[in-house]
Amino acid sequence: MSAVLISAEDLRDLLSDKDSQLRILDVRWALGDPDGPQHYLDGHIPGAVFVDLETELAAPPSPSRGRHPLPELAHLQKCARSWGLRTGDTVVVYDATGGMAAARAWWLLRWAGVSDVRILNGGLPAWERAGGKVVSGTESDPESGDIVLSPGHLPTIDADAAATWPGLLLDARAGERFHGEVEPIDPRAGHIPGAVSAPTAENLTPDGLFKSPAELRSRFTDLGAADKVAVYCGSGVTAAHQIAALAEAGIEAALYPGSWSQWSNDPKRPVATN
Repeated sequence: MSAVLISAEDLRDLLSDKDSQLRILDVRWALGDPDGPQHYLDGHIPGAVFVDLETELAAPPSPSRGRHPLPELAHLQKCARSWGLRTGDTVVVYDATGGMAAARAWWLLRWAGVSDVRILNGGLPAWERAGGKVVSGTESDPESGDIVLSPGHLPTIDADAAATWPGLLLDARAGERFHGEVEPIDPRAGHIPGAVSAPTAENLTPDGLFKSPAELRSRFTDLGAADKVAVYCGSGVTAAHQIAALAEAGIEAALYPGSWSQWSNDPKRPVATN
């Protein structure tokens, strides 16, 4: 069984196991869509707790740190306990966009020392295709958890390390943003010099599932993945999806949390276009 993903069928089995220590987190968020809480109320997996990416999985934005800086550890632990997380839990995170947002929760919790965190492969659409039950409205507040978090269990790099990265630096944004053809969000268009374009969407099949480990490994080795791999995106969110896909392929990668939103706000940092 994957250490990164869980299928809808396996999640249904876990839900039916009364002895399992299971916590399900609904992380529905997408750029330009502020209605994640309403999507949750309209329909979610039974027992799931809604997690707000903007306020719980990120610190406030700033030009110096980027649009989604990593949250302070104390804040993340407070939030995790409010979700009911306890030591030894199996945590399943999902969204409705192929894991693009849920991977941020997966990465943060793994970085903070939670060992068993899985992304629901295919998210809510896969759950519904598999006949999984969906409920609307609110859930009872979970009993407060006792989870103790500690930082640094997954690797990160900063802007200085990204500037001189000795291995493969992957840019997980859409190709047109990498090439500098468009830039709808951040102050400058282009990419970090030396980076390689690897759009996150190419980790997925047309129905929103992660490609097989063999397909992902072939993709990343063709891009030059070897000993040292690091990933960035616009603000450090979809880069976590890339790191999850790399982990499925058996390749460890570091996250540059500030990503392009931090880099492009610093006039001292060079920009490449092609």
